[in-house]
Amino acid sequence: MSTPQNSAKKGDFAKTVLMPGDPLRSKFVAETYFTDARLVNDVRGIQGYTGLYKGKPVSVMASGMGIPSISIYAYELFSEYDVDHIIRIGTAGGISPNLKLRSVVAAIGASTNSDFVNVQFPIRGHFAPTASYRLLETAVAIARERGTEMTVGDFYTTDLFYDASGAAVEWGKLGCLVVEMETAALYTLAHQFGKEALSVCTVSDNIVTGEAVTPEESRSTFTEMMEIALETAIRI
Repeated sequence: MSTPQNSAKKGDFAKTVLMPGDPLRSKFVAETYFTDARLVNDVRGIQGYTGLYKGKPVSVMASGMGIPSISIYAYELFSEYDVDHIIRIGTAGGISPNLKLRSVVAAIGASTNSDFVNVQFPIRGHFAPTASYRLLETAVAIARERGTEMTVGDFYTTDLFYDASGAAVEWGKLGCLVVEMETAALYTLAHQFGKEALSVCTVSDNIVTGEAVTPEESRSTFTEMMEIALETAIRI
């Protein structure tokens, strides 16, 4: 079995999939942390690997950037490949002046300017996509054990990478921690399929302060969120 976007066969993916945006981060996770890693999908360069982490099967596959991209891959993983949990491991822009570069943040929920949520659930009102509390609770406990200060709060998921309106800063004033482009869709799809999802990100830049790291640094040095996600994957 395969799909237009995924050449993997049924059973190629583990029950838990880590999902970075960048395919090269997917490759980095597989090569750094997995034993017996094998490439199970490379359609359009969206690299997906399955291997063992501390003896337990875990997969990692990129999502690409933005709601349209992650919604394709997360939808297929949940609906066609029997994946039960997806943990996003990505980068995000700080919209709180208190968040330092390389801070690890986890999304309890995701506000958004996208119509994706309303299109998926065309009912009166506005659905509020939230994390799996079980995954979030596990990740928080692991972060504490590791001595990692992981901030938990609301993310702002936007459809626009270049937004001339400056809306992200305003969402920050409402208490959102970071701006990124995937979490609201991932959480919505998890609710739709009765599955579990969590988004754990590292702050790669801060819109308020103007600080930023390089793409190369973000790809290979943001290991704390990767390790928290991996440990979460083998405990659930």
